[in-house]
Parts: sequence; C-alpha cells; structure tokens
Amino acid sequence: MISKKMIKYVEGSSITRAMFEEGKKLAAKHGALNVYDFSLGNPSTPPPESARQAMSDIINKVNPGRLHGYMNNSGHEDVRGAVADSLNKRFGTSFSYENIIMTVGAAGGLNVILKSIIDPGDKVIAFAPYFGEYNNYVANFDGNMVVVPPDTSSFQPDIKAFEEKITKSVKAVIINTPNNPTGVVYSENTIKQIARILDNKQKEYGTQIYLISDEPYRELVYDGIEVPYITKYYKNTIICYSYSKSLSLPGERIGYLVIPGEADDYANLTCAANVANRILGFVNAPSIMQLTIARCLEETTDITVYDTNRQLLYNHLDSLGFECTRPEGAFYLWVKTPCSNDTEFADKAKEFNLLLVPGSSFMCSGYVRIAYCVDTDMIKRSFAAFEKLAAYYNL
Repeated sequence: MISKKMIKYVEGSSITRAMFEEGKKLAAKHGALNVYDFSLGNPSTPPPESARQAMSDIINKVNPGRLHGYMNNSGHEDVRGAVADSLNKRFGTSFSYENIIMTVGAAGGLNVILKSIIDPGDKVIAFAPYFGEYNNYVANFDGNMVVVPPDTSSFQPDIKAFEEKITKSVKAVIINTPNNPTGVVYSENTIKQIARILDNKQKEYGTQIYLISDEPYRELVYDGIEVPYITKYYKNTIICYSYSKSLSLPGERIGYLVIPGEADDYANLTCAANVANRILGFVNAPSIMQLTIARCLEETTDITVYDTNRQLLYNHLDSLGFECTRPEGAFYLWVKTPCSNDTEFADKAKEFNLLLVPGSSFMCSGYVRIAYCVDTDMIKRSFAAFEKLAAYYNL
C-alpha cells in the first residue's frame, strides 16, 4: 500500500497534466491540427542558440571530473559567483556566490527552502489564484496553506485580507510575479505594502516571516512593464528562480535560490538549505546545466512570439464577449467563465476540442487559464472553436 499522504496527492493530481495527456488522445482521434491544447505552460520558442552551443562545448571540452563529479551541495562556486554578478549588474544588489544555491528548477528550490524553515503545523500564505502545486509543496513538510482570496477587480493581492490572515504561526508567504495563472505583474506599491505588513507583524510577534518569491516568469514581460526585485523591499526575502521559461529549458531542471546576507538567521538558513538539497535527493543541481547557464546569463528566449499570441488571443476573445484579464507577463490568459462552474465550462470547451484549465485548480473558481505558449497558427485555427463556444453561451 502507498502511504496515506500519497493517496491524497494521487487523488489531487494535477488537472493541468491530466488535460495535457487528454489532449494527446484527442489529437490521435481528431488529428493534431483539429485539437487546440492550451493546457500546459510548456515553452514553444526554442532555447537561444548560445545555450545549445554552450552545452555542446561543455560536453566536449570541459574536464570530465569537473563536468560529471560531485561538488558542493550549493553548486559550482564559479557558477554561483557568475549568477550573483549578473544579478548585481541588473538590479543593483550586492550578492556574492555565498548568497546563491543552485537548484533543480524553481520547484526544487521551493521544496528546499520550505524543508529548511517549516515545522509541522506552521502556516504558509499564498495569494489566490496561484500555482496549485504550492499546496503539495507545503503539505510535503506538514505545513498548512493559508489562502488569501483574490481581488478579482485587478488580481493584485488583496492587502487588507492578507493582513487579516497573518498569525504568529505564519512562517512564510509565497508570491509569484509575473503571475501564473493571471499574467499580472505585482506593482511596486503592492510589494511595498506586503513588506510593510510583514515588518510590522514580525515586530508584533517576535518571529521571522520569510517572503518567498517564485520567479520563473521574471523575463517574460510586455509593454515595458518592470518587475520589482523583491530583496530591495524586504530583508527576509528568498528568491526562487528557474531558467525553464527564460531560456526555454523546462526539461533540464535548473534554477537557483537567492538568500540575502541580511536575512534573519542567514548562516543557519543557508546551511539548512544545503542539507535539504541533499536529503531531498537532489544532492546538487545538474552540473552540465549549471555550467551552461553560467555562459548564458545575458541571454533570453525570444518572447516576440508570445507577445503576438497574447495580443491575438486577447483581442479575439474580447471581441467575442469573453471577460479577460490583460496579461502583463508570463504566457497565460485568464478568462472569466460565462457560467459559475468553471469545470463545466472547461468540459463544454472540450466538445469543441479546446483544452482550457479550470480556475479552481488555481484556488479561484469561475475562471479558466489559457496557455498561449503555442504555435501562432494553432491560435488562429482555434478562433472558430472559440466562436462556437461563445455562441453556445450567447455572448
């Protein structure tokens, strides 16, 4: 028998992944060109050629002992130093290699830091809507997730509701900006308010509350929008970053944690994260990918395709009468469903071979997420299906 905890995880397995698998079945039945799979946030643009070339050079030229051997659990020191230098150049920070821990993607980093700080019964706050796997990550370490309901007028965090949710047992707050699933970028004013509230609550309770910023979409922004760098606003910030989206490398599982030197209990926190990296089974992040990204720190994938898709899809659905949140970043469109049951709406969309993810998967019912990191021609082909869906609901 599997464990009781895993039974719950299996029962709550990702709807997004399930729909992705269903999409493959529909494609086999109706033909790939007649199925419009908007379920999975899998980058459609290729990695920069420089990344591919770096991998080839590293495999062929780097000493095998360095390339394939064990290292410090935090990762190669020169790679960590290069990451720190790049961040300092871009954001005016003052990190060194000691502030960087290379991780198996942002998901690996989140599990590492939660393992490091959560005791059973501790609470972690997240702002709905959010990536549903956060619930599992917190449950992995017997923590309790506390959900701040959404402000559906803007999908910026509801600051008043947030403040009311903080108790002495809150150990961490997770934010994700640009946001999955809404595409909203949290404003500087929002970040400042969150930081002010956390500073006040730490003083009130005499505790540490860590602000964990999950940032896989940081480089995917449009219309000149800037994403605030969170360590500038709150000293107990921990950054979880991934190259899955910025370099289109989701299958390579490479990212990092930033733990600023001014964070409370910094020395113990970094030691704990190193141990967590090991005992969670990662040991260290993949060596080849560490060395690869060190050569590609000034590179990003071409997001012009995402921007084209964003505008095509938003404008067409808006013209059909759907209520959409205009994305400022990431590659998702957040659409209000014309019926109250988002699962029912997603099921109806399937009848037109449209695969959309219900908002309830993101703790925000009454919406669906559309991942537009797909081929532009598929978006154009899908217009007729969206028109039929709109006609069904008399929009």
